[in-house]
Amino acid sequence: MEDDTFSGIGNGTQIDTKILGTFQKSFVQVQNILDQNRLLINEINQNHESKIPDNLSRNVGLIKELNNNIRRVVDLYADLSSSFTKSMDVTSEGDSSGAVKSDGKGGHKRHRPT
Repeated sequence: MEDDTFSGIGNGTQIDTKILGTFQKSFVQVQNILDQNRLLINEINQNHESKIPDNLSRNVGLIKELNNNIRRVVDLYADLSSSFTKSMDVTSEGDSSGAVKSDGKGGHKRHRPT
């Protein structure tokens, strides 16, 4: 059973290892992009300090690449957030009977638009 779920969330919620694998893959992608950004920033700084016209011209393309990478990281984190929310909703729905609570309201979860 330990290969199928992970119960490390504070309230004892169990998360499927497939979901964890997806998270890990996304975090690896983010880290790779951030590593690439570090290299781009170093090259941009070196080109700027050199004040050589060709190097300064090259910075335009490098900065565009850096901006695209930042956009990709934002998108990956947005996807991660959405996936995490969905996985928690599925997990909490499995724990909920949908019965009426003592306050007279149903036990269904309200979903926010993403």
